[in-house]
Amino acid sequence: MIIQRKKTHKIRIGTVYIGGDAPVAVQSMTKTDTRDVRSTVNQIKKLEKYGCEIIRVAVPDMESAKVLKKIKSKINIPIIADIHYDYKLALESINQGVDKIRINPGNIGSKNEVKEIIKYAKQSNIPIRIGLNSGSLPTKNPAHYSNISNLMVDTAIDYIKMFEDYGFTDIVVSLKATDVLSTIEAYQELSKKVDYPLHIGITESGPVFSGVIKSAVGLGLLLYSGIGDTIRVSLTAPPEVEVKSAYYILNTLGIRKTGIEIISCPTCSRCKINLIKIINEFENCISKNKLFLFNKKHHPVKVAIMGCEVNGPGEAKHADIGIAGGKNTGLFFRQGKPVCKIRPEYWITTLLKELEKI
Repeated sequence: MIIQRKKTHKIRIGTVYIGGDAPVAVQSMTKTDTRDVRSTVNQIKKLEKYGCEIIRVAVPDMESAKVLKKIKSKINIPIIADIHYDYKLALESINQGVDKIRINPGNIGSKNEVKEIIKYAKQSNIPIRIGLNSGSLPTKNPAHYSNISNLMVDTAIDYIKMFEDYGFTDIVVSLKATDVLSTIEAYQELSKKVDYPLHIGITESGPVFSGVIKSAVGLGLLLYSGIGDTIRVSLTAPPEVEVKSAYYILNTLGIRKTGIEIISCPTCSRCKINLIKIINEFENCISKNKLFLFNKKHHPVKVAIMGCEVNGPGEAKHADIGIAGGKNTGLFFRQGKPVCKIRPEYWITTLLKELEKI
């Protein structure tokens, strides 16, 4: 099955396109002090190696805004300035040459100040993301809204109309809530009303375990329904974990065909080896060597690591390569066909060597 994405307006963010026929772009946000150019650049360069395609940085003060040109000159992916409260920070960020601005018009100030940002962005030919969060919405007519998603959608429509009235249509929109169902409902409703590209995410989703689950459920359902042109998995974790999680979500749905898919059994009393330990070590090797981005131009490589003969190679015959465990041994197979037996201590090295051949 191929997911049919909704056709949206295509825009350019530096060297990356989103919307239209462009791939769903993976992005993240730095967790450094933006004023610390060295630390910020080092984090971005690390994210580039993990496949991050767009990076956003917080701009809380003028000192942060004034170093954006230095940061941009040392990185290879488009940079977005995240602005709140002070419109002058947006103007300075645009002067510094950022590739996109993210604002929440509701906390910038007056319409004239928003208009000034739009004017500068238009002159510099860069897009603006209208970024709404459930925790920072206007309190207009709250009695008219049965839920937060309706308020988010109507607020977004108001802002979009304001931008259009000012002659600006180079827009990306996001409607993020910490509640997964509210987020899904808001994006689904907005997607029916506009054709602007949508940045999707579950805001403040939490630490790795719960945050990835919330994000996978929410973003997975949206992406499955064809909604979403760029994705960020927001976690209380290092940003490279966000990028890896985003790719795994996209790979699982067949939207970005890249990386390595691990197929493994849950184990039971039939398992005579420490499969959990082996899987963890193999995952660490994949992460360390950035193999989750393996074979980017083709299909994901499927690697099966099974605990006994019941689960493999029969149940894992669709894997490119795999090992089915036995007592102090394992049957190595390719495309479901047995090749040879291997002791458990050599499983990981064998699989890694085989991956180099694919």
